[in-house]
Amino acid sequence: MAEQPYVDEVTGVETTGHEWDGIRELNNPLPNWWNWILWATVVWSIGYWIVYPAWPLIDSYTKGVFGYSSRAEVAVEIEKAKAAQKGFLDKIEAASLEEIRTDPDLLNFALAGGRAAFNVNCSQCHGSGAQGFVGYPNLNDDEWLWGGTVDAIHATIVHGIRNDQDDDARVSDMPTFLKDEILEKDQINDVAEYVVALSGGTADQAAADRGKTVYEEQCAACHGETGEGLADFGAPALNNKIWLYGGDKETIVRTISYSRGGVMPAWGKILESVTVKQLAVYVHSLGGGK
Repeated sequence: MAEQPYVDEVTGVETTGHEWDGIRELNNPLPNWWNWILWATVVWSIGYWIVYPAWPLIDSYTKGVFGYSSRAEVAVEIEKAKAAQKGFLDKIEAASLEEIRTDPDLLNFALAGGRAAFNVNCSQCHGSGAQGFVGYPNLNDDEWLWGGTVDAIHATIVHGIRNDQDDDARVSDMPTFLKDEILEKDQINDVAEYVVALSGGTADQAAADRGKTVYEEQCAACHGETGEGLADFGAPALNNKIWLYGGDKETIVRTISYSRGGVMPAWGKILESVTVKQLAVYVHSLGGGK
């Protein structure tokens, strides 16, 4: 007579007869519906392999009965999108910057395209919100080294700053007053105190008074008599608290002593002209454009 299977006292389930170190295996086979689903998916996968591209080959892949390609489908959708955009792009190409800004439809299209171009090409230096970083200008405020009109912004984007790509790049070379022995350390200290005072900071008044004379002789020609800055020279204003490299005295001393020289690419040689126009309109719209 065959031995009766052991029944687990807790669950009431028969065991398989397998036992390890006193632990018995319950006999809980998968339900039939689960097995049917498993085999259905196997059959489905075989059909998928036959109908759609599936198997990689040495230099290609199996095309499948349908010859479907998601890449080809995306390419078609991109071409349709480009065709839909062409009318706007042609109008922007032919229009002046002011005409773009005063046409609601062109303006909305340019802002959307400019934002996309900014995120791809400009955000790495100026930040995703155009807030800028040390050495990279904030594009949201109303302080502009080379002018904040839409035309001035466009020119800056097209030609760039201090690059070797464009002969018309913006260039403003501040002297290295200490390195070139134009000023002595004491004079640089005094003029730094004066600049701190100009921007509303707390300064040594006696040193600032001495520094004013140095400023008038060496700095006012570019930065203005009252530190208002001159966009024609790319010289920043010094009479506010907006600083590209920092407005503490130590940083100002270093700037006067060794100068600064940021570089921006000539995007006119990298991007299409219509994209540059959209960028100029977008940057001008950020809040600081004049």
